Order: sequence, then structure tokens, then C-alpha cells
Amino acid sequence: MPTVLAVIPARGGSKGVPGKNLAPVGGLPLVARAVRACREAALVTDVVVSTDDPAIADAARAAGAEVVLRPAAIAGDTATSEAAVLHAMDAHEERTGRRTDVVLLVQCTSPFITSEDVGGVAAAVVEDGADTAVTVAPFHGFVWRDAAEGIGAAAADATGGYGVNHDKAHRPRRQDRPQDLLETGAAYAMRAPGFREARHRFFGHTALVRTDPAKVLEIDEPDDLARARALAPLLDPAPAAEDTAGAPARPTRDDIDAVVLDFDGTQTDDTVLVDSEGRETVTVHRGDGLGIAALRDNGLPVLILSTETNPVVAARARKLKVPVLHGIDRKDLALKQWCEEQGIAPERVLYVGNDVNDLGCFGLVGWPTAVANAHDIVKDAARSVTATPGGSGAIREIASWILGPSLSRRELSQ
Repeated sequence: MPTVLAVIPARGGSKGVPGKNLAPVGGLPLVARAVRACREAALVTDVVVSTDDPAIADAARAAGAEVVLRPAAIAGDTATSEAAVLHAMDAHEERTGRRTDVVLLVQCTSPFITSEDVGGVAAAVVEDGADTAVTVAPFHGFVWRDAAEGIGAAAADATGGYGVNHDKAHRPRRQDRPQDLLETGAAYAMRAPGFREARHRFFGHTALVRTDPAKVLEIDEPDDLARARALAPLLDPAPAAEDTAGAPARPTRDDIDAVVLDFDGTQTDDTVLVDSEGRETVTVHRGDGLGIAALRDNGLPVLILSTETNPVVAARARKLKVPVLHGIDRKDLALKQWCEEQGIAPERVLYVGNDVNDLGCFGLVGWPTAVANAHDIVKDAARSVTATPGGSGAIREIASWILGPSLSRRELSQ
């Protein structure tokens, strides 16, 4: 069986999006998403992350990758991905004593890369005989270029914009045009000996591996990251309802460093009673209060985060002896800031929500959790879903996941 080494370059410096490779999308850092795709891909035998950053190295190891620390000479803004791959391949071969037959370059800046993408480029080389392979997606757009970018000012004034992949005087229908393919930037495969000789990724016969155009996104600017987080609940595969042992996916105390709770619809049944004076009242479940106390007593920070500015929320937080942030327009930004202030990694946070305004927070944390009566879109985006509806003891149920049945029963009975 050939040795197929996937190399993920992930340096610490990024001018466009600081800390980009650790930015969470769908609850996982970008580097961890890339590692997951590689580990699950057919034919890939080894996964290496090349980095100069200790935090990225820790995240890569936690995701199951080998780490090669990159020297400063190939870690700057002008360093090429090819240089990082060659260095990582040499280091991996020296460490393992095994020769690499096929090497992959996988970019963690493509957040929606799949194991099928990675396995597809590997198969094009290993099984189909190509020298190199690249992921591409169908592209039907007309590409334009400003003439001023390439010719003198006088000529540009006369020419203006011109078509790159078309004659602007002739606009054929899509079905009458040759099929253009867009390089996705996600995954590449190369025969290792040829790559060492050519020192670039497109030597010999290059196979084009088609991928889903809906998932083509490269994160180069902050707006790209925002789009990725908004799309993650729609494009990421639905979390498996059960693990390999047949039990529901549930976090334990080892998985969680903090619990953040929405209020309406999670600690209540989403019903509000309004009297003749306009005063609002809600009902809560005593078991939820006991569950929150048990979490707090076990050293887990608990925060209530709500868009509503309501004295009921503040009063409930005082009763539970937990901090509250309410009257928040952007819950995801408030949560991100709170995590930074507390020194808590978002991927170690369990967030409980029930409606679409919780999806932003779901995209930040490692354990997005929906209550049983949550909106269907929210349940689809969740990693875990309670069996209990909001307002009926769902938070107590979550406490029992985290603390364990025997411990939670003892503490909740006090």
C-alpha cells in the first residue's frame, strides 16, 4: 500500500485575518477541520500539520495530526506552500523512516473541504495514474479585467474593461460555451519523487477532480470568515445522532470548560405571561436551577446570554448566582468577547439554544446544543440535542451529561 502523506500548512501569521488558522467555523478551528477531512479520507496514511505557532500545533495534535515545526526561513509572508510541504515531507520521512509515495497539499483556509475532496485527489494519482491532481469546481461566470491593470493610461481610457474568458462583443449562452473550471484552492496531490524534482505542484499530467461548487470558499478576508460561519450550519454534515457504540453523542467534564445558556426557550418553555400593567412573567424548572448549581459547584463557569433586556432574566441570574449578559444584539460577538476575557477556548464551550438567533453562537463553540423543542434548523446545526424540552428540565439533563449520572444524582438531590 503506498504511503500517502497529507500536509496542511498552517503558519501563525496572517495579515488579512489575524489568527486565521485557529478561527472556529462550525465549532472547530479551521486547522482541525482540515485535519478531520484528511484523517477521514480514503488512501491517506499520514497527516502532518506544518506550523510555526505553538497554539496551532496544540490544536493540530488534539485533532489527531502529527506536527512538524516550521523554521522561520519558510514561515514568513513570502514563503511558498511548496517549501512548507517539502520541509514537512523531509521531516516526516526522517521521523518515521518511511518513504512518501504521494504527497498532498491541503489548505485549511478552505473550511468546507471534505474527505471526498482529499480522497479524490489522492485516488487520481494513486489509482488513476496522474502525476498531479487538483480540486476544481464548475464555473460559468464571465471574467473581466480592468485594462488599466496591464496597459498604459491612454490605452486604458480607450479600452476600458475587457473580457478574459470571453469576447465582450459576443456573449454566447452558457450551454454554448466551453466548460470553465475554477481551481478551489482546497486540495492538491503530487507524486512525491516528481514533486521533489519539479518543486511545484503542477508537473506532468494533471487530473482535475470536480467538487461541489456550493462549498467553494477560501478565507482571505474577515468577510470570508463571517460567510463561512453563516454557511456552516447549512453546509456541514448533520452531526451523527449516535456514536459508534450506539449511544447519543454527549460531552463529559473532560470536554467542557464553560457552559453558556440562552434564556427564553431553553430555561423557559418560551411562553410569556403579561398582566394588565404590561409586566411579564415566565415559568422555570427547579431541576434546571439544581443542575446549574451542580455545574457551578464543580468549577464550571456558567453564563446566561440573552437578547432580551428583561428584569426577569436578571432576577433569575441573581437567584442562580451566575453572571448574565442580556439586551445583546449580537450574541456571537458578546460570547466571543466573554471567552477572551475568561481565557476560555470557544471550542471548549457548550452553548445551549433553541432558535435561529443562536446559530451565530453555534458556529463559535465546540458543543452547540439544542433543546428538544428547538427550531428544526437549530437542531440540525447542533452537535447534541436534549431529550427534554426547554423549560422542563433540559439544563438539568445537560448537567447529567457533563457530570455523570452518579455524580449528578447525588448533587442534584441536595
